[in-house]
Amino acid sequence: MNKIKSIYKKNEEVTRLLVIMAVWLIFMAFTQARKFYTGMNLLTMAGQFPEYGLMALGGMLCMITGGIDLSVVGTANMASILTVFTLTRLFGADGTMPLAFSVVIFLIAIVIGIVVGSLNAFLISKLGVPPILATLGVNELLTGLCVVMTNGSAISSFPKQYCDFFSGNLFGFIPRRLLVFIVVAIIIWFMLEHCTYGTKLRLYGTNAHVAKFSGINTTSLLFRTHITSSICAALGGLMMLATYSSARADYGTNYTMQSILLVVLGGVSPNGGKGKISGVITAIVLLKMIESGINRFRSVSTYYVTLIWGAVLILALVIDYVSQKPKHAK
Repeated sequence: MNKIKSIYKKNEEVTRLLVIMAVWLIFMAFTQARKFYTGMNLLTMAGQFPEYGLMALGGMLCMITGGIDLSVVGTANMASILTVFTLTRLFGADGTMPLAFSVVIFLIAIVIGIVVGSLNAFLISKLGVPPILATLGVNELLTGLCVVMTNGSAISSFPKQYCDFFSGNLFGFIPRRLLVFIVVAIIIWFMLEHCTYGTKLRLYGTNAHVAKFSGINTTSLLFRTHITSSICAALGGLMMLATYSSARADYGTNYTMQSILLVVLGGVSPNGGKGKISGVITAIVLLKMIESGINRFRSVSTYYVTLIWGAVLILALVIDYVSQKPKHAK
């Protein structure tokens, strides 16, 4: 019994989410089993959540520092638009993209992530701009550039081999987008749990002044954090491009709120210093299951989904505040 309590205390957020997930799965089994528990639906869910899941993984790192990254959607759309321009320039609007070129596409996303993340980190660490304002400003800047580059319209003329590749399945049942998400999640998990980066990140989020006087190069830490977040967002943009088969400046506008919801719901404190990737991944899977389940009910409008996520986000923030209050009181 004591061992169970010990495991629960170490993974309170994950345990709560797993309980909610179990209840939801049971509810769906009694109400929409034929529509929800199908191979096609499960495969669709596994291929869709990496879009905002990647943004949530990067945003998690920024929130552990006590900051936030609101530029994820702008970064994602910039990555997808520049990818389309690159493919069109090299292979033509109706050309054929070699599968080997997929590696170059990832490099494009990484470069975009480095540039945007460096800009965010520079504004925050060097100019002292609050993270919420710095990243919001960068997001508006990127969105404006995307509008200018596309004239505000969707661009759908580019080699569709790209979409076929990233929308396809490995061995017929493993979505390639899911594999990208898994690889990124493993890298971030390793950074947080098996590198000094994770310890420094949590110390900075707990008390930035203590971290600085402890000899931590806080500027370098913020640059690494925001660059990683922006790379994750750019990779999410590549997944969005495969889903929509087009690029546009205003795609995924609700992903910013969803990524914040996932991070907070996964147990990452908005005040910084606390957070595990296991909680965020569990929250990502849970959110997709709930969203997919709601869509199975024809009587429930999809417009209610955003309303539900907003209510859940407020509830998660309240729960975090209440759970942290006794610790501050001590």
